[in-house]
Amino acid sequence: MRLPTALFLCLFAALAIRPAAAQDSAAGEKVFVKCRACHQIGESARNGVGPNLNGLIGRHSGSVEGYSYSEANKNSGLTWDEATFRDYIKNPRAKIPATKMAYAGLQNETEIDNLIAYLKEFSADGKRQ
Repeated sequence: MRLPTALFLCLFAALAIRPAAAQDSAAGEKVFVKCRACHQIGESARNGVGPNLNGLIGRHSGSVEGYSYSEANKNSGLTWDEATFRDYIKNPRAKIPATKMAYAGLQNETEIDNLIAYLKEFSADGKRQ
């Protein structure tokens, strides 16, 4: 193998295995402003137009006590992991038809990454982990 070809292959391999972009919780807190009209998070969070988002990642859809979910949400069978939430937040009505969530969707991948990082900081009791 010629040296330029070997160098090119090494460079290509290094770029191909680079780690994914880091999630930024502080930036995610700023993205959460878009959610705040309907959702709360943290120790004093309450249900409002939407359910509180404490402990979202790992929780079953339609399971926050005291919130009146749509039948579609309660019966979706979803568990909120990063991939499921990512699909949902891009287009809620495509993921769960007949959901009550009226949000049109968040399309920016970096904002979604950062929002997920922020949401993951809060346990079910609203304490920051």
